[in-house]
Amino acid sequence: MTKIIKAEATNLSRRSFIVSTAAAGTGLALGFNLPLAAAATKRAAAGTEVNAWVVVNPDNSCLIRIARSEMGQGTETGLAQLVAEELECGWKNVKTDFITPGQNLSRKRVWGEMGTGGSRGIRTSEDYVRRGAAAARIMLVQAAADEWKVPASEVTVSDGVITHAGSKRKTTYGKVAGAAAKLTPPDTKGIQLKDPRQWKIAGKPLPRLDTAQKTDGSLVYAIDLQLPGMLNAAIKQSPVFGSKLVSFDEAKIASMPGVKKAIKVNDYAVAVVADTWWHAKKALDAMPIEWDEKENGTRSTATIQEQMMDGINAPTAYAYRNEGDAPKAIAAAAKKVEATYSTPFLAHATMEPMNSTVKFSGDKVECWASTQNAEATLAALSEEAGLPLDKCEVYRHVLGGGFGRRGGNQDYTRQATAIAKHFPGVPVKLIWSREEDMTHDFYRPISMCKLTAGLDDKGNVVGMQVRVSGQSINAQVNPASIKNGADARQLQGYAKEPGDAQLGYDFKNLLVEYSMRNTHVPVGPWRGVNTNQNGVYMECFVEELARAAGKDSLEFRRAMMSNFPKHLAVLNAAAEKGDWGKPTPPGVHRGIAQFMGYGSYSAAVAEVSVSPEGKLKVHRLVLALNCGHAVNPQQIAAQVEGSVAYGLTAALYGELNVDKGRIVEDNFHTYKVMQLAEMPKVETVIVPTYDFWGGVGEPTICVVTPSVLNAIYAATGKPVRSLPLKNQKLV
Repeated sequence: MTKIIKAEATNLSRRSFIVSTAAAGTGLALGFNLPLAAAATKRAAAGTEVNAWVVVNPDNSCLIRIARSEMGQGTETGLAQLVAEELECGWKNVKTDFITPGQNLSRKRVWGEMGTGGSRGIRTSEDYVRRGAAAARIMLVQAAADEWKVPASEVTVSDGVITHAGSKRKTTYGKVAGAAAKLTPPDTKGIQLKDPRQWKIAGKPLPRLDTAQKTDGSLVYAIDLQLPGMLNAAIKQSPVFGSKLVSFDEAKIASMPGVKKAIKVNDYAVAVVADTWWHAKKALDAMPIEWDEKENGTRSTATIQEQMMDGINAPTAYAYRNEGDAPKAIAAAAKKVEATYSTPFLAHATMEPMNSTVKFSGDKVECWASTQNAEATLAALSEEAGLPLDKCEVYRHVLGGGFGRRGGNQDYTRQATAIAKHFPGVPVKLIWSREEDMTHDFYRPISMCKLTAGLDDKGNVVGMQVRVSGQSINAQVNPASIKNGADARQLQGYAKEPGDAQLGYDFKNLLVEYSMRNTHVPVGPWRGVNTNQNGVYMECFVEELARAAGKDSLEFRRAMMSNFPKHLAVLNAAAEKGDWGKPTPPGVHRGIAQFMGYGSYSAAVAEVSVSPEGKLKVHRLVLALNCGHAVNPQQIAAQVEGSVAYGLTAALYGELNVDKGRIVEDNFHTYKVMQLAEMPKVETVIVPTYDFWGGVGEPTICVVTPSVLNAIYAATGKPVRSLPLKNQKLV
């Protein structure tokens, strides 16, 4: 149920391209009338390219090119809606095509950077795709006006049909596209875009463009790819992070069915190539392998927890925010409240495990992959193959789940490339087993947080101190960015200024610190990473403060939010729709939370019950979201519902343990996913303010868990400070 409330890059070296794609965070549009690359898609060849974004076919259908990746979040449909809106082509005429990074590079990156993560798929490209579409519309209209020898101002267009009212003449985009393509494009910077309040295609709950293919099974994921003569590879990596491959005995499997070769992959893995993946996997399991596990083989969950606690108790830490004098204010307060929370490592657990298909053909190499960053895949392919970028190409497939795993970390692409080198002219598809996927992830970082606050005699917060101890993503992916342990990324959600992740409370005395404590376990982005943990820490502690002050949870928050109107608006919207303050069914209790992440404001009200035996049931979740502009309300609701499933799975069951240096949970029998019967009723309230562009896929996860934990607190009278809930006795 959903309710709506009113640069240029030319002559790049491989190294500079790798660096630029790793650092890219915003879109880049350089022009719209560059020559079509030789590798242009077959569908585009049938029509006329008006500019880089739009190809018009003779039947008046319009092919809209998509640079971002589609992984279930609806970016393909949302971007197509934005282009169609400004193009005025009519939704029924829309088709889409995914451009390749090779095409993008050959055209001076006219489509901008191609990364899809951090809920940026639409918000960082909406401006230049809309301007590109508007430019195409202007050119098509001008072509018709030139043909009729009338001023373009007298010509109108709707659904791809161009009309001159004075002479009652009509034509279509398909008929004038050739002439339009020869015109000089207008300056896109001077184009007046439509007011989003007047949108006719964007802003509407249109069905997704990929639903039919997913429903009838015709959509080919990268893992499904079949190419003539293709071989298959299975891989086994060192079970202990940081250890190396010592030896393997290929002779033991040489006579097994279908086996072609066993291959050392870098220093930490071995692969077997066979005619089928199952033959490769069975041979790999049977092959004797020796690993050097000495360096990290003694590390465990217990030793890692000791690291986290060491960070909590360290005498000094990186001070991200230090306003007023929080320690002094807390020491002088009428009441002091203190709590320590912890969250574990989490896996991405994508439905489609890591895979990549690579083929060497002379001096060219091609890759078919599920990737959140096609340019990063191209860079990894080029570097591993030792070939120039213009000799490499990547063909993107729709992803069977990404959640951050298929972004900058292109380990599976590098492995497939290294393996395919041994079979020139033959495509080789590498597929990770589920066990490899679970035990060689780049996990959501483990962390711990101690919060201390002081209340005056009226129950008002006079000082707040936050100390987060945990592993740093940037320390692994961009170590040069870390100076003296300063990593603001791990404190997402606690920023002072509005923008990506602002803290929505007024604490006049505030100290927010971070103690970096890195482990041997690799970490990386995870859907809503950092705001999820920090949202739990702050919102659950605010709940403890409200109860210590003897105040209503909603009113306690409202009193600290007068300077944060957008935060307050979503909190009020969730509270109203969530029936805050109204009677609940017997045994049902409510919890509330608000937080900001990925450029959007979120709030939630949860309804739960806890049986006398301690069994939890989440009955209902109401979530409010202000993402500024709502491109497709139906898809926003779907993403909110998905965030509930993802967030609740983590809260209920998500946990990865380390024993003897390796991950213990290696498949879904030990890393449980929430069942359909456990899914609560989800209601979405969209609160657009039409003054900014925020994310959608990740923001609401950060309020799912704290709202549920706060409802549990209401039900049991006890706060929950450690996740997952499967480890907690609720009564």
